[in-house]
Order: sequence, then C-alpha cells, then structure tokens
Amino acid sequence: MTISTKTPITSSPPPIKKGWRQLGSQLIGPLALLGPSGLWLLLLLILPTLLIFQLSLVKDIRPGDLVIPNGIYNYLRVFEPINLLVIWRSLFYAFGTTTICLLLGFPVAYWIAQLAPKQWRNIILLAFILPLWTSSLLRTYAWITILRPTGVLNSVLGLIGLPALELLNRTPAVLIGMAYSYLPYMVTVLYASLEKLDRRLLEASADLGARPVETFWKVTVPQTLPGIAAGSLLVFISSMGDFVDPELLGGASSMTVSRLIYNQFLGSTQNWGFGSALSMVLILGVSIAIALLIKYGDPKPSR
Repeated sequence: MTISTKTPITSSPPPIKKGWRQLGSQLIGPLALLGPSGLWLLLLLILPTLLIFQLSLVKDIRPGDLVIPNGIYNYLRVFEPINLLVIWRSLFYAFGTTTICLLLGFPVAYWIAQLAPKQWRNIILLAFILPLWTSSLLRTYAWITILRPTGVLNSVLGLIGLPALELLNRTPAVLIGMAYSYLPYMVTVLYASLEKLDRRLLEASADLGARPVETFWKVTVPQTLPGIAAGSLLVFISSMGDFVDPELLGGASSMTVSRLIYNQFLGSTQNWGFGSALSMVLILGVSIAIALLIKYGDPKPSR
C-alpha cells in the first residue's frame, strides 16, 4: 500500500467583493477634499470655456441672437493679415518682455541667492515683491507720469543737457511697463532655482582652470535651466494676455489680442463669435505654454 504525498489541489476562494458601504466610505474623503475645487473649476472654467467654444462656431452673433453653431468661419478670420499682425504684435511684446525680465532678473536673483548676506535675503526679496501689492493700473499711470514728454524722465534729461525722448505711446514704453510689471515673477522663480545651486561644482570648475564665463555657461546655467524655463514661461503667459500696459502706454497703435477681444465683446464691433474664436486661440496658446511649464519647470522643491 502506497501513500500519496501529493498535496491535494484546492481551488482558491473567490475574492470578497467590496460592499457599497465600504466603497462609499473610501470615496467620502477624496470627494470632501476635491469636491469644492472641482465644482469651482467646473462652474468657472470648464463650462465658460465650452460656452465660448460654442459661440466661436456661430457667424456674426450679437447679444440676444440665437446660438446655432454652423461652422469655423470665425476661426478662418483669425488668419486674415490684419488679425495676424495683431497676434504677431502680442507675441513680440511677450517675447520682448520675457527677454528683458530674464536679462535683468538673473543677475539680481543670483546676487540675492548667492552673494547677499543670509540675514538680508528675505528682506531684499520682499522688496522686489512689494510692487505687486499695488494696483497694476496705478503702476502703469506712474510710468505715464515718468515717460510722457513733460514727465520726470525728460525733465531730468533736460537738467543734464540731454535731448528729450519720445517714449510714450511707442513700443519701448510698452516693453518698459510690462517688464516692470513681471520682473518680480522672474526674480522669485530664479531665486528659488539659484538658491539650490551646488557651489562645490563652481569651486571644482575654478580649480580645474575654467574661466568665469565658462563656469557660468557650463555649470551655472545647466543647474538653473529648469528655473529659467519656468520663469520665462510664467512671464510669457502673463504678458501674452496683458491688457493694461499696451493699452495705456502704447496708445492706439499697439493693438494686441486682448484689446481685439475686448472690442468684439464690449466695443462698437459687437461680434461675439469672432471674439470667442480669438479667445479660444489665446486659450490654446496659453495651454501649450502651461504644458511646457509643467514639463520643463523645476521639479525639485527647495530644501
């Protein structure tokens, strides 16, 4: 008589299904935390965007007209030469502002993060943020007072014997005002990146005989590249939709996308369909910039 040593095969019990009560208890926490913000985004972002998209498909719609989407005529109007010129001007202002803020903000942020005394860094950084506590309209009117023909700048130039400058209602005035408005954003983002700069690599580069310029381009810039990308995209996104600075400092010759959209909704044109199409194009451009900001922004938090 032989005794079998094989282990009998037993079927595994079926998995226990979670009851509705247990599943509900697990969803209460996330819904309680995400519900208010999700409702806020749904009512004030998603639904208005869908409404704008619906209006953008209606030709020559005005207040009170029946909304019947009938094609992409409004989007084709965006590519008309006069409208492309406005879009190009907006892109020029955005790129110009970003470049000026980067060139001015990087040395300042580097000095605050690496060279300024530690006990004064927060105070100096606060000094750059203080202008954001005032109204953007008030800051723009201050620049009008400075740049107008009889303003502060030309008065000072006259005292030292230099000719007056015609800056107001021109492109330089717009770039000056926009750069002043968004420079604090660039400085704070670059400061957060430069604060984490590994000084041991800088010392190693100097010990190996690298010149300061080589150290800057081969050691400093690669370490701070995510911060440069984040600050540049943040300034670009903000300046692309700026309305106040181009309108007040540039005059009638500085028509931007924001002003053109305003004219379609609240101006004499009253073409909500075309204004909605322009809004959707601007939203698409900003969304692409935000996606790039998320992808190439600084992923490492400050320590």
